Amino acid sequence: MSDVPAVRFIRVCRRFGEVVAVDDVSLEIQDREFFCLLGPSGSGKTTCLRLVAGFEQPDSGAIELAGKPAAGVPPYDRDVNTVFQDYALFPHMSVRENVGYGLMVRKVNAAERERRVQEALELVRLPAAAERRPAQLSGGQKQRVALARALVNRPRVLLLDEPLGALDLKLRQEMQLELKALQEKVGITFVHVTHDQEEALSLSNRLAVFRDGRIEQVGTPAEVYEQPATAFVADFVGVSNLIQGTLATSLTGSPGAFTIRPERIRLVSESEALGGDVCSTTGVVRDVVYLGMHTRYVVELPGGERLFVAEQNRAATAAQVHAARGRRVRLAWERAAQRPVAGSR
Repeated sequence: MSDVPAVRFIRVCRRFGEVVAVDDVSLEIQDREFFCLLGPSGSGKTTCLRLVAGFEQPDSGAIELAGKPAAGVPPYDRDVNTVFQDYALFPHMSVRENVGYGLMVRKVNAAERERRVQEALELVRLPAAAERRPAQLSGGQKQRVALARALVNRPRVLLLDEPLGALDLKLRQEMQLELKALQEKVGITFVHVTHDQEEALSLSNRLAVFRDGRIEQVGTPAEVYEQPATAFVADFVGVSNLIQGTLATSLTGSPGAFTIRPERIRLVSESEALGGDVCSTTGVVRDVVYLGMHTRYVVELPGGERLFVAEQNRAATAAQVHAARGRRVRLAWERAAQRPVAGSR
């Protein structure tokens, strides 16, 4: 593993007319890292990917690839490859021809091309599909072919632009596991763009959360989830309760804003003794969302504020949890689970 970042942004800006798509972004992505760019639509994450690929050029700032300036280097001369959401496979070519197309363009001799294509197909577990056309493949198989086509050129960095977005939920979850295992096996840098928070948390070594062209936070999945730097990150990465102003004062004695995750809040009995380092309040269950493994309760507090509470369904049935609607409940959580944040939603 090299100490030189595989990708480096140095105060990069990219504008489209009056729209600032990327606004003063500085970022380092390490060699052999699985890095996710996470954010809502229009947050700048895909533009950053296109800047790395060379499909877009920064208006200011600089991008380095493996320590070398990318300015002036055309896409075909950059040591990167891109996997797109729609796979972009040639419908008239076989799987073998699709995977080997880039090698053919680079004039790799036939024997070497065949060897590397076979190696790439085995890597994605599709050697038996070599003679099929894309129309004969499932969505998951098409995604694997697109990965094989990108990896066969042995790039230093693989760019993935929401490659799982077109798959159904179950297949997407399966492919997330396969993608992570593939990255560990080939040992190259993966830069993955997604708006799916669960996907980013499960795949990445580190991630950057984007908002309005800027980076709100960079960190490991655990750091971003457990210690969100801003109210936006807390709200976007998973579900969180923002407590501030008079409610924060009534609960903690301070108006400082903080977040508390729903799974950190417990429904407790009126008689349960609580320690001195615990916050508690009461409310009425206004809604119940049964999600199989767990249930999410929406609890309205005396001042009209609402908190989300999540509990695992260890023994309760759907009928039992729905019966809680309209019931008065007591809530409690450890103060240590509170995370101070900057800004409001």
